[in-house]
Amino acid sequence: MFSLFATTPKNLEPLLADELRDLGLSNVSPTRAGVAFQGTLTEAYRVCLWSRVANRVLLPLATFSAPDPEALYEGVQTISWDAHLSPEGTLAVDFSSLHSSIQHTHFGALKVKDAIVDQFRTRYQTRPSVLLLQPDVQIHVHVQHDQATVYIDLSGDSLHKRGYREVGVVASLKENLAAAMLLRAGWPTIAKAGGTFLDPLCGSGTLPIEAALIAADRAPGLLRSYFGFLRWHQHDATVWKTLLEEAQERYQMGLTKLPAILGYDADPKAVKIALQNVKQAGFAGKIHILHCSLSQCQCDAVSGLVVTNPPYGERLGNVEEIKHLYGLLGDTLKSHFQGWQAAILTGNIELGKQLGLRANKIYSLYNGALECKLLRFDSLHESKAQLCPSPGKATLWTPGERGGEERGGERKESSKATLQNPESAQMFANRLKKNWKEMTKWARRENIHCFRLYDADLPEYAMAIDVYEKWVHVQEYAPPKTVAEEKAKSRLQDALVVIAEVLQVSPSQVFLKVRKPQKGTKQYEKQNMTGQFYEIHEGPATFFVNFRDYLDTGLFLDHRLTRQLIQSLASGRRFLNLFGYTGTATAYAAYGGAKRTTTVDLSNTYLAWAQRNLARNGFAGAAHELIQADCLSWLEQERRQYDLIFLDPPTFSNSKRMEGTLDIQRDQVSLIRATVARLAPHGILLFSTNYQRFKMEVEALPDLSLEDLTSLTLPKDFARSPKIHQCWKMGWKR
Repeated sequence: MFSLFATTPKNLEPLLADELRDLGLSNVSPTRAGVAFQGTLTEAYRVCLWSRVANRVLLPLATFSAPDPEALYEGVQTISWDAHLSPEGTLAVDFSSLHSSIQHTHFGALKVKDAIVDQFRTRYQTRPSVLLLQPDVQIHVHVQHDQATVYIDLSGDSLHKRGYREVGVVASLKENLAAAMLLRAGWPTIAKAGGTFLDPLCGSGTLPIEAALIAADRAPGLLRSYFGFLRWHQHDATVWKTLLEEAQERYQMGLTKLPAILGYDADPKAVKIALQNVKQAGFAGKIHILHCSLSQCQCDAVSGLVVTNPPYGERLGNVEEIKHLYGLLGDTLKSHFQGWQAAILTGNIELGKQLGLRANKIYSLYNGALECKLLRFDSLHESKAQLCPSPGKATLWTPGERGGEERGGERKESSKATLQNPESAQMFANRLKKNWKEMTKWARRENIHCFRLYDADLPEYAMAIDVYEKWVHVQEYAPPKTVAEEKAKSRLQDALVVIAEVLQVSPSQVFLKVRKPQKGTKQYEKQNMTGQFYEIHEGPATFFVNFRDYLDTGLFLDHRLTRQLIQSLASGRRFLNLFGYTGTATAYAAYGGAKRTTTVDLSNTYLAWAQRNLARNGFAGAAHELIQADCLSWLEQERRQYDLIFLDPPTFSNSKRMEGTLDIQRDQVSLIRATVARLAPHGILLFSTNYQRFKMEVEALPDLSLEDLTSLTLPKDFARSPKIHQCWKMGWKR
């Protein structure tokens, strides 16, 4: 009998607990983000196969004290890992931390990985490889209050991935959220009674397919070809084969009782995708997907269940169109589905009022990080909806004179503003409030003072908003030519008003720039000439930032975890920072105990800035060398070796002071070769680039070990933009 833990999205813990009890599990105990339970290996397999709402099933291996990275490393090494995977096998490590001294989760994952592979290298003179996609063994480590628990992830990949959805449409539901909606809506009971299911806005078909899985008593994991236990050394293949055969028998029997299941959509592309997914799921000819406008949706059945997930203004459509859609949906339900039951998911409770229906129950669910409401209607009839009181009107301030979109400047407080696009501005305000609530909670927990709050989450407001302690840096992306200039300006004006109001800052604390494609040397030119700097804090360091004079502030927020990684690797090493910019990575290396540092950059302005940053943190003198030079020419002449090198080149450069041009995609191999020529035999090179279409030429570097750290260096606040940068760890093959 094992003590196990199944994870699930927030607010689904009670559903998962009921599901586990129905599967015969004992000592079921719901807790935050999951359910603890006891069971045999057979029962753990059964949860992986049958759970409709779980994400993962975790089997604990060991628990130990981990107040620091060394204790974590030693604790992981107490486990005999050859009992779980082969020396030639593959692994991946997921690491989480709560209220613990090890806060850098990506560094924690690397420390766990190092402990495992070092054990194999010592015992067998070879080591497993890291494989992020479908490894032999997926390992999860959770540290809470400095107590670490090491788990084998039996699911391997999130259980919401059933294996039938190869393609999707915008805003597709995760399968376990769709299943949760159906369970909350009472579909299992309605299906047993022979009721019809219908989704009038079916998109890629997730809700109809999940409805069919429930009605046909088919295990949601039956189509999956990969689980985390299949190549685990302690896997019992006989038990698994028996469970699969049992599930297949139940499905064949349940398929004979499948009620009518319908999906409609007005978008022919969505219908085509839904039909492909239905076929992949094995329900071709049993789930009916039709091209049909919402107003024409109807069904001859006298009773059944309508469940749908209409757009709610976060990413799709404009506000007026979505309001009309909700009104039309309500009219359609009242006109054609009298006596039916319904459940509608919305991320905007105000839009729910447009239905003209009174909800009997309202459940809170989460679509990703976004809190949504599932409105349940036990019997469809016309009534005035009363979902929640309308929010009071906010007092908004205008930014006054804008001072030019291309250069950024302080906003001046003036009279109360009249919003030019009040409804869309309210949607923007709602999104900003949700982001603020989520991100500030995370930032306080992680002791982060500067973070990205918003990044073009709504297409109507295409801008990035970064919080730097008490200041707000807004970068508006140049609008497409299809958007009228006056419309774009009015939305920007509204956005500045909303930002100041929602974040409770003075307009003078909001700085605006417009980002648009730059060519040639213009991308490096000053945007302004104020020379005004502000002090901000990140981790152990204090840095100077400039919100107005340059396109960037002097601190790349997406490199936060990369800087922490440099700090963790720097102890006793000789550190080289190429294309050093404002020296923030150098400061972190110094905080990490680097023996000496060298920072090279072509710009005297940035080197002076770097010198000021280093001095502010107490790192000055001969041990911290600053060199003004073209990095390519300097590498050809330099003969010293370094133990840790950070290489973060621009995507393209044609400065008059450098010879030729630099194109990072074209010149990557020659640049990396020139850099590793300065790398000590056991040294580490961290290579980073923000070029979104960058492809690493691995085959051209056969003598180097390359490890892609991109996912490990992507901060939570940039998770919506996974292509913000790529990061690779390199060294000489041994």
